[in-house]
Amino acid sequence: MTPWQGRAGLGAIAASLGCFLLTALLGTSVMQPALPGEPGQPPFALDADPSPYLVIGLVVAGVLLGAGGLALCFTAVARGWRRRPGPLVVAGVLIAAAFAFLPPIGSGDHLNYAAYGRMAVTGHDPYATRAVDVPHDPVIGAVEEWRKAPSVYGPIATAQEAFAAKIGGDSMRLTVFVMSLINSLAFVLTALVLWWTSRTPERRLRTALMWTFNPLLLFHLVAGAHNDTLAIAPMVAALALFAGGRSLPRTLGSGALVGAAMAIKLPAGLVGGGPAWVLLERWQASRDRGTLWRLAALFGGAGAVVAVTFALAGPHAFDQVARAANSVSLATPWHLVDMLLGRGGHRTLIKIGFVVLLLVLLWMLARALPHDRDADPDTDRSRRIAAALVLAWLFSAPYELPWYDGFAWAALALLARSRFDWLLLAHTAALSLAYLPARDPELIGLPDGLSWLVTVVRPVIIPVLTTAILIALMLECRRRRDHAPAPVRSPRASAGSRG
Repeated sequence: MTPWQGRAGLGAIAASLGCFLLTALLGTSVMQPALPGEPGQPPFALDADPSPYLVIGLVVAGVLLGAGGLALCFTAVARGWRRRPGPLVVAGVLIAAAFAFLPPIGSGDHLNYAAYGRMAVTGHDPYATRAVDVPHDPVIGAVEEWRKAPSVYGPIATAQEAFAAKIGGDSMRLTVFVMSLINSLAFVLTALVLWWTSRTPERRLRTALMWTFNPLLLFHLVAGAHNDTLAIAPMVAALALFAGGRSLPRTLGSGALVGAAMAIKLPAGLVGGGPAWVLLERWQASRDRGTLWRLAALFGGAGAVVAVTFALAGPHAFDQVARAANSVSLATPWHLVDMLLGRGGHRTLIKIGFVVLLLVLLWMLARALPHDRDADPDTDRSRRIAAALVLAWLFSAPYELPWYDGFAWAALALLARSRFDWLLLAHTAALSLAYLPARDPELIGLPDGLSWLVTVVRPVIIPVLTTAILIALMLECRRRRDHAPAPVRSPRASAGSRG
């Protein structure tokens, strides 16, 4: 069966990626910060000086085409459409490689990453030093935003930034290129792990659409060069390793990978809750000493990596994380609360509300996310709880940006298809349209004719949309729970019982 939606969806995705590639190729613009460096150094782009209306229009078209293309493909798959996933994976890998050789677009975060790496190799503590403290350095001084903020990222992220800075030297351009190469490699490695964990053509087609050939992720994570990609790779590998067997070394390795993900970006450690939940349930049911050893190995592996890396980073590594806990981004439902109560003095109430909403969503999602009837029960349970934790965090967090959704796309790719795919697609598309671009409009000279993107779309329209998506998520959880089928027996049950 070959529904037309599948072919049309792939065509729309291809057009979407073309829009993003063209935006990057055109060179410095409101969507692409300038990269100081020696002539002839990578990454490469034209010097077309494109209009803000052109590049923002291209990105809007790319987001709408990409979201529409994925929606058509989801519809086609639900109606029986199948195609070989290999070519889609190869195409996604090639596009990721192409973006690595083009300047990052969408935000100026990569300038901050390069500055933190430069601080590390020049003897400054990136967790205690700000860009304004070293204004004359050719790399640190080129930071556009967050000039008064030390690093908020984990020590492994900082080590990667320092490695790039060591190669790049005085060149922001070359430093960013090295980081982009590593970032693209992390994206491809995640794609390979997802391919390996998907044993059937149908599941591999799903992971290709959810990750490798997903235009929104290629735009934010690869073309945008956000280091969230670095955290997602060990996160997915941890779940894959845990599912591969019940040996103590595997569990220890899974925990170490969770710790590595946390040492890049702390929220990535949420996926460790999936394996931990499964082992706790198993131990409570059997009081088996082997399960207790596995639980200790999981926490020990994660704890050891976190303890060693953060100890090497120094006592300031958590300072900026604590400050960031008070932030509320403009495109979240909490911004509406912020406006209603008056900005500033009530942030404690928002933090309490976040924790309550997080727990409610976790309880609902853990009961409603789809089961995989073909998977081992422990594997299925660990992935579902991990996905529930990640989704609950993303949909409840006061501070959220579109590239954060990459964590949820990777987690859901490991599960069976469901309406939660559609809700995540709506969430990522809405946030993508909110940050056009994710840069300070005064610094980049955004024309007055586009100021409504910052004054109306981002702080008013999108928060209403994300609130509606949050409500839809909760209603879907309740609907699935109310109409849940009888529990599926263990795969060790008889074949007739599964019929």
